[in-house]
Amino acid sequence: MSTRIAFLKGHGTENDFVIVPDPENAVDLPPAAVAALCDRRAGIGGDGLLHVVRSAAHPEAEAMADEAEWFMDYRNGDGSVAEMCGNGVRVFARYLQHAGHVTEGDIAVATRGGVKTVHLAKDGDVTVGMGKVLLPEGDVTVSVGERSWPARNVNMGNPHAVAFVDDLGDAGTLYEAPPFSPASAYPDGVNVEFVVDRGPRHVAMRVHERGSGETRSCGTGACAVAVATARRDGADPAVTGTPVTYTVDVPGGRLVITEHPDGTVEMTGPAVILAEGEIDADWLADALA
Repeated sequence: MSTRIAFLKGHGTENDFVIVPDPENAVDLPPAAVAALCDRRAGIGGDGLLHVVRSAAHPEAEAMADEAEWFMDYRNGDGSVAEMCGNGVRVFARYLQHAGHVTEGDIAVATRGGVKTVHLAKDGDVTVGMGKVLLPEGDVTVSVGERSWPARNVNMGNPHAVAFVDDLGDAGTLYEAPPFSPASAYPDGVNVEFVVDRGPRHVAMRVHERGSGETRSCGTGACAVAVATARRDGADPAVTGTPVTYTVDVPGGRLVITEHPDGTVEMTGPAVILAEGEIDADWLADALA
């Protein structure tokens, strides 16, 4: 390992990430290292980490190398591995553009949730093809304190429980993961979204992301919320043959989500690279000691 490791910092609707470019997959990033880097007081700080690797160089992505040159090896802020991160994909694509690996237009990004198509627009927004939504059967309940709400089980490559509430304050502090039942619905944990209406096809949400706590935004969560709200409103593109679009406000900004008749979902929003520098390898070694 070199004495210093390059990093960048970026965010998408204030869902922020440490970015570690590592094309040949040469940097060892065990969970404790990721957690140290994402620590907001003793590290760089972030909701998660984007490990940028060529697909051909990573054992989890080499099968996707023919479709996508780059693999988003995404980690939650606590170091755990996640299948997908919608805001992360936008920031990942912005980094590839920033580094000169890609230009405006369509690119493919490999993730643990499959290959995602990303469009880098001239106006600065980034649109991500999030894949097909799945709506698992079965009733789910989420709780905060002594209150409970029915929730819609939505899978966007990672699991979500979407609950409609009267006020976003009903979600409480979200310091801890809201309890859910039945436990069998989410054996690996779940992202929990609390949603209120703002207007026609316009909602606002707060989210507890598994492994990260409450975040300023969650891209896959916004997609899950849009789909759950459409079903609550009686809108199903597969039935009507017409796409449905919702505006989803998150604490860090605004995302626009469109569900198409074939079940695929697109998310559009901003992505910003704000800083770059070097991680001192000795600091990282001390953090892991």
